[in-house]
Amino acid sequence: MVAAVETMAYAGEVPWHGLGVPVSSDLTPEQMLEKAGLDWEVEVRDMTVTGSDGEQIVVPGKKALYRSSDDKFFDVIGEDWNPLQNTEAFDFFNDFVAAGDMEMHTAGALTDGSRVWALAKVNDAFEVFKNDVVEQYLLFSNPHKYGQTIDVKMTPTRVVCWNTLSMALQGVTNYAVKVNHRRVFDADEVKAQLGVAKEKLDTYKEAAQFLGSKRFTNDNIVEYFNRIFPVTSNAKGKENAVSRNSKEAMEVLHTQPGAEFGAGTFWAAFNTVTYMTDHTLGRSDDTRLTSAWYGYNSKLKAKALETAIEMAEAA
Repeated sequence: MVAAVETMAYAGEVPWHGLGVPVSSDLTPEQMLEKAGLDWEVEVRDMTVTGSDGEQIVVPGKKALYRSSDDKFFDVIGEDWNPLQNTEAFDFFNDFVAAGDMEMHTAGALTDGSRVWALAKVNDAFEVFKNDVVEQYLLFSNPHKYGQTIDVKMTPTRVVCWNTLSMALQGVTNYAVKVNHRRVFDADEVKAQLGVAKEKLDTYKEAAQFLGSKRFTNDNIVEYFNRIFPVTSNAKGKENAVSRNSKEAMEVLHTQPGAEFGAGTFWAAFNTVTYMTDHTLGRSDDTRLTSAWYGYNSKLKAKALETAIEMAEAA
């Protein structure tokens, strides 16, 4: 398996990144935890150094984070760092799954096990156009790494091409909750802040359908991609300069899966960007997965959505 993904399990069709082992779609969170190979704990241990006389001296103010199953070292942490065990992270989904509101979809570990995630499909969806379906997912990220926060967020996904979209919309608040490891994780508090509510997806549906109702022109589609994928500093000032990614976007606009849905609209333009971030940009499938959820491409999707709405309103 490729570098960043250490272990993974998925229900249903093969994910867009093509990684992982298949499992049944009716697993409990605990069963998904086990199938994904995440049934281990993180341990906080004293850090020691060897003194001149061979005596082991405890380093004050510092601890070491290890994996219980194989003693793999994760990171150096402070004394106020609170680990969240994988079982606690997966327990977050218990009530939702038991009530039939969600089903476990994907789970795994990235970067040598130091970032654990679980993804559950919310039983709610909408169509932008007939057969162009957007589904809702809840992503729980539990990093065993200093300086990284627990991240729980809603992630819409376009089924036709399995693009993970951006929820960064004006009027859609609390679609993501971050918890610093200096605090003890409180699942009830996070659920209250997140408010897993239908209203958020309804707001997103309105925005998606709005983009699907607004057509771009030959001029402003070029402007749109140039704003998302600006030229490098070396090319700035040159007449009609466009970046390599912007050129690729103009091709993908007409060839991406689902290109027939809303062709010529800003919905198609926005999904060109999400398709590229999830399927073509980056060196490999697993690096694209990491970037699409947590890295630069996650921010790029938010920018693409915000810019598409701005330009559609002006169209």
